[in-house]
Amino acid sequence: MSILAHPKKGVRLFVNGERMSQPEFHRRYEACRNGEKWELVGGIVYMASPLKLKHSRYDGEIGLLLETYRLRTPGIEVMHNATAILGEHSEPQPDLAMRILPEYGGQSRTTADDYLEGAPELVVEVAHSRRALAMHTKHEDYQRSGVIEYLVLLVEEQEIRWFRFPRDEIRPNREGISRSRVFPGFWVDIEALLRRDSNRLMEVLQQGLASRPHASFVRRLQAAHRRGPKG
Repeated sequence: MSILAHPKKGVRLFVNGERMSQPEFHRRYEACRNGEKWELVGGIVYMASPLKLKHSRYDGEIGLLLETYRLRTPGIEVMHNATAILGEHSEPQPDLAMRILPEYGGQSRTTADDYLEGAPELVVEVAHSRRALAMHTKHEDYQRSGVIEYLVLLVEEQEIRWFRFPRDEIRPNREGISRSRVFPGFWVDIEALLRRDSNRLMEVLQQGLASRPHASFVRRLQAAHRRGPKG
């Protein structure tokens, strides 16, 4: 049953589970006037579930880490619930994402009407009641579109899965710290994130930001910026 309340004249309503292309989805979504969140994943339309407080709290915790990393890393942008146009059958709104800006050598771009087009390097989803969507449908969609790393926090299961496509999974070391490969210096204490221990999370992240790999990454970004955007 359709639940889109106020479409523009002449634009059909969304139906949850309907199949369509990204251009058609985008055209209809821009006509939406009721504030509901819809996503196109693998050519199928999904309406987002209401967000519980646990989701919001984890979203804020991870967002703080990402924004702190951004502040210390020139050429990086963090996105919060931003539409991402990933292909002919994909237009999700991930909870969080982090990308390298195109002028610093990143693989995505900003469209003329201020949308993200192309895959951000890192995508984060906080999955509370839609594990199957996050772990299967979105997992496949993000991998197919060129996302490099995908972090999923499963709220009910109290589990974090951090994928590096196409096959690897980033696992914690002996100290319980997972380290991004696409964003050197982005270090996360997995257990501290699950228990939302902000002090420990920031302590570990600061160690990553002070590391040699992060300093080398900053130099590479700056060199790419001097060379200009790809293409």
